[in-house]
Amino acid sequence: MKGFSAGRFYLGRCRVKRHIELGLLHSRSGSYALLSQASLTGAMAAIAAINADATMPLTFAPVLRDPGGNADAYGPLCEEILRDSTARHVVGCVTSLSRKEVIPSLEKLDGTLWYPLPYEGFEASDRVVYTHACPNQHLLPLLDWAMPAHGRRVYLTGSNYIWGWEINRLARMTIVEAGGTILGERYLPIGATDVGRMIDEIRATRPDFVLNSLVGASSYAFLRAYHALGLTDARFSPDRCPMLSCNFTECELPPLGEAAEGLIAAGPYFRGSAGWPGGDFGSSHEAASYAAVSELARLLAYHGEGSEDWPLSQLLAGAGGPVDPGNHHTTLPVIIAQVRGGAFKVIQHRGQVSGDPFLSRNQTSTVQPLRVVS
Repeated sequence: MKGFSAGRFYLGRCRVKRHIELGLLHSRSGSYALLSQASLTGAMAAIAAINADATMPLTFAPVLRDPGGNADAYGPLCEEILRDSTARHVVGCVTSLSRKEVIPSLEKLDGTLWYPLPYEGFEASDRVVYTHACPNQHLLPLLDWAMPAHGRRVYLTGSNYIWGWEINRLARMTIVEAGGTILGERYLPIGATDVGRMIDEIRATRPDFVLNSLVGASSYAFLRAYHALGLTDARFSPDRCPMLSCNFTECELPPLGEAAEGLIAAGPYFRGSAGWPGGDFGSSHEAASYAAVSELARLLAYHGEGSEDWPLSQLLAGAGGPVDPGNHHTTLPVIIAQVRGGAFKVIQHRGQVSGDPFLSRNQTSTVQPLRVVS
């Protein structure tokens, strides 16, 4: 994780600091509030650390807005931040829908979003820095580990929007190309909790594992119901038919308790895992937000006064660090972990992997790239 040390270029005490407003766009209510709150916690911790660092030539003043989990509110609130303050950079959004909602505002008002949540790939907006994982850093390593270990007969679930659609599309393609079979594929609207049909189909089809791409309250209801199924039928216990996820982290464990036991997830960070600067974080959402703010501070310090108004391409050029100037994705650790005894335990660490949103390094891929347009 080289490049996230914000104060590396400044060895002496700064006499006059630049005060820079920084937008924070996080929902503190709604069906995915736990994810958003974790992201906000990481961003605020980074701001506090930077502001307290005597070697840094700048401080951040947060400009907070809360969309309340309403996808339609993200765009207007992002525009409000960029219009009514001097902030040109915004950290936040949770769902891919919310990220796409703010891109027109960023383009209109010359802003940049630092997006610290896992996403489905096939995007490289000139207005977004992606500081969490994309599929070659979460889904593909997870499937590469799971199929030899558990089998190739798979059931797919997802929330009914772009994250669920695209993750399952890529999973379906990968599993079928490996000689596997998709036994079922079901979606729920974000926030919906009626998971009975999914559970009935899983009971009937008996997959080798289940890939859970549900979000927030939908995922929690599904995990509880699946745990109950495993208690009544050993064929669905975690050792025989595990639940897999690319977006579940520690911040969602408390409300689930034993229902999360055995879940296997992929991500760039799990609590206590090495290789991530800045301290011990509560989840990868918190860690990626901390890293986003820290890397922005490093870039602004490196380039000096006025660079907060530069376009993203100019800000990234020549500064080094973990963010690829070509696709704005971040080099990250790839870790697979399982919930055991109420906490994630690392079962495989696959080292540092650079973000490849279009799977361009996979020459056999038939997936067609998507690019954000407004």
